[in-house]
Amino acid sequence: MAIFDRFLRRNRNKLETKNSSMVGYFGVNAMPSKTMTYDDLASEGYMKNAIVYRCVNEISKGAASVPFRILNADGDNLESHPAVSLISRPNPLQSYSEFMNSLFGFLLLSGNSYVLRIEGMGNLPKELHLLRPDRINIKGNGGAFPDRYEYMLNGRVSDTYDVDQENGFSDLKQIKLWNPLDDYYGMSPLNAAAVEVDQHNLSSKHNINLLNNGARPSGAVIFKPKDDEGFAVNLTDSQRQQLLTDLNNRFTGSQNAGRPLLLEGDFDWKEMGLSPKDMDFINLKHMSATDIAMCFGVPSQLVGVPDAQTYANVAEARLALYEETIIPMLIKVQSDINEWLMPQFKEGLEFLFDTNEIPALSERRKRIYENVIGAVREGIMTRNEARERLGLDSVEGADGLLVNASLFALNEESPDQPLQMDDEEDIKFYDSKQTDFPNRGDDKKISLRNSEYPQFDFNFSKNLADDMTANGRKIWRAGGNIRGTEAFRLWEKAREGSQTPTVLDWIKEREAWAARHLGDGDQFTDPDLKPTLSNIAGIVAQMKWGVINPKIGEQGMKDAVLSVIKELEGKVDEEKYQLRRDVFTTSDEALERAQEIGCVGFHSHDEDGTMIYMPCRTHAEYEEAVGEELKQKDPSKFIMSEKIKTGLRNKVDDHNEKYGDQPTKRATFRMLAASFRRGIGAYYNNPQSVRPNVTGPDQWAFARVNALLYSLRTGRFQGAAFDTDLLPKGHPKSTKK
Repeated sequence: MAIFDRFLRRNRNKLETKNSSMVGYFGVNAMPSKTMTYDDLASEGYMKNAIVYRCVNEISKGAASVPFRILNADGDNLESHPAVSLISRPNPLQSYSEFMNSLFGFLLLSGNSYVLRIEGMGNLPKELHLLRPDRINIKGNGGAFPDRYEYMLNGRVSDTYDVDQENGFSDLKQIKLWNPLDDYYGMSPLNAAAVEVDQHNLSSKHNINLLNNGARPSGAVIFKPKDDEGFAVNLTDSQRQQLLTDLNNRFTGSQNAGRPLLLEGDFDWKEMGLSPKDMDFINLKHMSATDIAMCFGVPSQLVGVPDAQTYANVAEARLALYEETIIPMLIKVQSDINEWLMPQFKEGLEFLFDTNEIPALSERRKRIYENVIGAVREGIMTRNEARERLGLDSVEGADGLLVNASLFALNEESPDQPLQMDDEEDIKFYDSKQTDFPNRGDDKKISLRNSEYPQFDFNFSKNLADDMTANGRKIWRAGGNIRGTEAFRLWEKAREGSQTPTVLDWIKEREAWAARHLGDGDQFTDPDLKPTLSNIAGIVAQMKWGVINPKIGEQGMKDAVLSVIKELEGKVDEEKYQLRRDVFTTSDEALERAQEIGCVGFHSHDEDGTMIYMPCRTHAEYEEAVGEELKQKDPSKFIMSEKIKTGLRNKVDDHNEKYGDQPTKRATFRMLAASFRRGIGAYYNNPQSVRPNVTGPDQWAFARVNALLYSLRTGRFQGAAFDTDLLPKGHPKSTKK
């Protein structure tokens, strides 16, 4: 090669005779250290490195998207205030989002952000501007506060911002990250990731130049010269140093990767570098990218590193980014703004980043809400404690613990003491009478159908049990102790067709209980007796056990309870109480009720800190769907009579006795009631579908129920399919998943 020829001719007379040849290694050298400036960090890091660019933007744009609130001294949110206007539009060139994006960008790249206030009328801040960190010199004498900030422009001091040595206040606010080795300047995450950034950049450059130059590897230049007599000679120290310098200048570095080497004379080339495959630059880049993302606190799967699935999905990774990186940085900036900017308004204002509005945290808020609601239902937390956990104000009457059985308060004062419904005499009576049941019914089976005592309106009782208001709890507790509540739950299971030993024992126990307490409530045969919370105990107990007082009847029992509700809560009539009947604590119950009344979906309301669910997608749809149940005097509307309910229950019992052992064929009262109501609706809303021989809505509705039962037992419809959403899961025609 030319450089070797010139080198040897120029130094041939200086060669010394040695006994061995020498080897000069080419490509084995240490990486030189360098001092990093802001220009280096911004140029080599942010502007020329995709990973740094992505990390900085993930954090800065994520932080800038979080809205803010400003509270007054009383904690009220301010909608119109000079401070709100200032933060919303810090200066004529930047909006809130642009300003915050730049602030966090400077903070991440240099470890420092500088906010300059422009004073307006009344010494109040008029504008806020961000100054580039590389243009700020901090002057100080080693004290807690710097003496001043100098703004450099074109190498000269353009402006100076003095610092009050008593309180540290200045027109220029420095927001910085912690630096263990500097009192005044913050440290960027890029400082910690500098080696990884260089490694990532150099590996990219090396690959590009290697491909451009033919993918030639590095190695060693071997010098084997001989003198005229054939003896080996070696280079002098100066020759060796000059040769290595020339080689390094022309062949080392990523810019010279793969440049061909021409050798002549006594020089030889020995390949020693690894091939690109062996060096595995792809994995090297991925390792560097992972380390860079780690320094910034960004999950590596968000910056595109393959196989870096630390989190189950991108949503969880983004949640971690906010919780572990962005929110802590927001808190820091929030603290600096409250320490420097808000006191200038002298009104006790507080600046807050509203992290509750971050979309990525919605799943976490949902889990918190579900956990809190579950804690309330299980009696672990009061409703006011739950409201405090959710950031809501406390309400009166919500400090009592609730238990899951019927959600009545354990530590509230009880109303006037009701009758004791389960004393020792009751228990003895149960033991003496249970064995005589049943005394009616051809099959002699233990079932509610064979009971000597008709069942009370279950839906009315259930709505009392589900009434979560304070007065609703008082009504329900008036009916006796925990045994009455347990009786109601077993009644519900019995109606659903359960035949467990516990349910069958309760059916027998109900028979004995009814025989003993049938006269409870007889006092209301006196029309002048006003129902009160203390004298309806017997009636409420009968409602829990599903028993009807024969003297005042089912409607008389309802009227007594509704009268007390009207007195306690201002309920004016059963029409308004109907709305409370369709209030549920779970969405599943609301969906089931929606099927019954012929609508779809559910909607929710926050009622004194408790989330309640109602049928139908909107309240307007609900009112339309149940309109026929709310207006008894309208002949075009329908309200189910006790006779119809009894007929439907008999159909349920008859069907389940033959086919109830198969879950896909089992019928329930709710199923048939929903189909019946839809039949009533079809009679009025779709009259062309009604056959000429049908004489009324009840007949048409029962025909619809019979057709549904046929489909239930055979797995097919006689004509067009209908009410498929009511069929059990697993039925061939069911639309339930």
